[in-house]
Amino acid sequence: MITDSLTCLDRYLGIHPALDTAIRWLAQHDPAALPNGRTEIDGQDVYINVMDAALRPAEGADFEYHRLYADLQIDLTGSEYWAWTFRAEPTGPFDPAADCGFAAGPEQSSGLLGEGRFALFLPGEYHKPSCISPASETLRKAVVKIRMGG
Repeated sequence: MITDSLTCLDRYLGIHPALDTAIRWLAQHDPAALPNGRTEIDGQDVYINVMDAALRPAEGADFEYHRLYADLQIDLTGSEYWAWTFRAEPTGPFDPAADCGFAAGPEQSSGLLGEGRFALFLPGEYHKPSCISPASETLRKAVVKIRMGG
């Protein structure tokens, strides 16, 4: 998991070729200018989903995890609370078609997005995005999906 300011995103070049593609695309494009829905950057390897979202309470919410894709979470308007853990137990079967599973566990790190910040959750990391923040119960966000696994 990495959190930082979008102005520092280029510091993370070299971690993975697909992440480099996403970073270079974001340096030249404004995700806030995109319509809601999916925009392909590099086919199935890198794409961006823009959405308006109603945020959920963090208390009792499951963590999600992916095996193939990293999530680069960027708030376009508003802010969201997020949490991360490295200890969680699955709450149901993993869906390979959606590359998504859910798990429950203790929060071990958390923070707020918004105001030019991002969170990058790598494949296999349990993360809980899209939670109500002190400032927002709804937001517009972009999630860049970056294929880094198998």
